[in-house]
Amino acid sequence: MPQEKKSIMKVKKSPWTALFPCPVVLVTCVDSNGKPNIITLAWAGTVCSDPPTLGLGIRPQRHSYGLIEDSGEFVVNIPTKDILKEADFCGMVSGRDVDKFSETGLTPEPAEKVKPPLIRECPVNIECVVKKKIPLGAHHLFLGEIVRVHVDQEILNEKGRIDFTKVASFVYNQGEYWSLHQKIGVHGFSKQ
Repeated sequence: MPQEKKSIMKVKKSPWTALFPCPVVLVTCVDSNGKPNIITLAWAGTVCSDPPTLGLGIRPQRHSYGLIEDSGEFVVNIPTKDILKEADFCGMVSGRDVDKFSETGLTPEPAEKVKPPLIRECPVNIECVVKKKIPLGAHHLFLGEIVRVHVDQEILNEKGRIDFTKVASFVYNQGEYWSLHQKIGVHGFSKQ
């Protein structure tokens, strides 16, 4: 017998960026001389599975916006809690003024298919080529097709998939960083 549903009061709010959690990613890009930069973003996500495509929302005033627009390439690096301070720093200062790799001690490593480097300290690195840019308002959306993925072997399970219990990734929740906890279900479990 179904339980009686409790009445819930909803408060109506004006439109705002209420979606959460948002992944925190470190995006690397390069200038025309090959000098790398890092931007921390939370407006990022998977937007298509075939071809595999990521979307990044970036304000045109940001230094990395111009670098990505000019080069047509970027790498999405997934940070862990171990580099939370560095990730926050990369979102607080401009690459116009600061060499973020030098300041944070993060390690650039060559990518395979694009010029921007991978970040060694991030266990997952996703190389992308820009396919489209869409002006939306305060942010523009870069759509990047994934051309190569790098995963630290130590975080893979026996099936070659990422073991999320071995990755201490974190998310951005409306001004706060939060860790992820544990598996609570799998896709399709409601139909089993």
